[in-house]
Amino acid sequence: MTGRPPPNLSDPAERAAYRRELRGVARRTRFSGIAFALIGLALLYASKGAVDPRLLRTLGIVAITAGFGLMIFATMRRTLYHELRMNPPGDL
Repeated sequence: MTGRPPPNLSDPAERAAYRRELRGVARRTRFSGIAFALIGLALLYASKGAVDPRLLRTLGIVAITAGFGLMIFATMRRTLYHELRMNPPGDL
């Protein structure tokens, strides 16, 4: 985190720029979480026609769990970034 001052959220242009900045925080992690969840759903769907569906079902549940875990982690990182950006450590 750089020593930038907090954004002026009363100015519409700065608020829009800060919103774009926040969207970029942990972007890959969020998209990876969504991808894992979709892969898990595909595995669960594929397990319906499988000869032994237990393995596919287990892998699907693990992938969905990992995906949601990644999305929660990304949300936590984004929240921490926002908190540090609004209240830099040097301001205490």
